[in-house]
Amino acid sequence: MKPQISVTILAKNSSETIEETLISTIGFPEVLVLDTGSTDATIEICSRYPHVKIFSHPFEGFGPTHNIASSLATFPWILSLDSDEVLTPKLKNEILSLSLDSRSVYRIRRHNFFRKKRITSCSGWDPDWVVRLYDKTQTQFSNDQVHEKILTSGMNIVTLIHPMTHTPYRKISDFLQKMQSYSTLFAEQNKDRREASLLKALAHSWLAFVKSYIFKRGIFQGSEGFIISLYNSHTTFYKYLKLSEKE
Repeated sequence: MKPQISVTILAKNSSETIEETLISTIGFPEVLVLDTGSTDATIEICSRYPHVKIFSHPFEGFGPTHNIASSLATFPWILSLDSDEVLTPKLKNEILSLSLDSRSVYRIRRHNFFRKKRITSCSGWDPDWVVRLYDKTQTQFSNDQVHEKILTSGMNIVTLIHPMTHTPYRKISDFLQKMQSYSTLFAEQNKDRREASLLKALAHSWLAFVKSYIFKRGIFQGSEGFIISLYNSHTTFYKYLKLSEKE
């Protein structure tokens, strides 16, 4: 008997990626999309798939919004996906054949792509393990606005064999859009926790580039590695600059 798992997907203006994500979830007993204000064809695309339930809710930060999505799910077991992540057939079969343990959470490796090229270095791009399968009666996402994670304290972490694919950026405008939103969320989340200044913004930005391009071997990824490392640097700069503005 297949495990009873609800797939939850957060979406906003995800029309370029979400269809492939939805196709990869066919076979799960419930798939739930929580839309947070799309103005493109995202909802129209989701409505084409009879196995998908569509809900709408204002965005309250990534962690809280993930928890809202899980609260709408029928089953206690949640497989949380982003709208630019795709389950490989082998991973889907692996998940659907699991004997699930409620005191365990399950982590998956993401293979990240940019310009149809798998990025095998750069900060945060590889290796990239994410906990995404959990029992909502036992744990939940942290309340972080950004860089949210499933709380695993006291839980057994089981590593799945097969990966999923992830295409977080398809064009340069995606970098700019995420840099704006992530830096704002970071500043809001850390306004009472960290000190910031222009000098700190510059220092953290420079260190982020060196870490990604040199120490995390982005230099071996060609132009893609340079663009990603520069993006990491710019995002870090604006995160701390916005934080200093809030202070």
